[in-house]
Amino acid sequence: MSPDVTIVDYGMGNLRSVARACERVGMRPTVTADPAVVATASKLVLPGVGAFRDAIAALRSSGLDGPVCRHVGDDKPFLGICLGLQLLFDRGYEDGEHEGLGLIAGEVVRFGDEVPGKVPHMGWNTLRRAKPSRLLGGLGDDASVYFVHSYYVVPDDADVVATTTEYGPAFVSMVERGNLFATQFHPEKSQRDGLRILENFAAL
Repeated sequence: MSPDVTIVDYGMGNLRSVARACERVGMRPTVTADPAVVATASKLVLPGVGAFRDAIAALRSSGLDGPVCRHVGDDKPFLGICLGLQLLFDRGYEDGEHEGLGLIAGEVVRFGDEVPGKVPHMGWNTLRRAKPSRLLGGLGDDASVYFVHSYYVVPDDADVVATTTEYGPAFVSMVERGNLFATQFHPEKSQRDGLRILENFAAL
């Protein structure tokens, strides 16, 4: 029997907590570093914690970048989490300039002096909807989720923006295009609202 969801292990994700959260909403997760297994996934999750440069290098050296890109290109359900969102973009500027997967046009930049608090942005914050999203079904307008990040994404196309969040100026906290979904926040750490988001992903 095939898994409900495949979680990509490229050495930089909080894989166990993501898998446990998937189990809590009734999914059967498989965590794998095997490109052949990723290539056959029906639903794919790309988590990530750490630096853009190291993560994109790990994805490419392990041969996981190709199956991930094909999965998104085939419009099969995909969820990127935190660094797994940032890697989808054309380029990131952490420790130099580095080419991402190029699945979403745009770049990943660091918070600057405009933010009112410390960097990284860490803790609970509110989602502001930019458009209707299947992942946010059943959540109130005050949905609160957990963030840990120093960089944020800047898409070229505003149509992909599903939510923004204010930390000083507003930044993009979730994108959606077809069956591609990706969050800057951590659903697996966001308690009730995060589990509802994962339930909605499971139902796709």
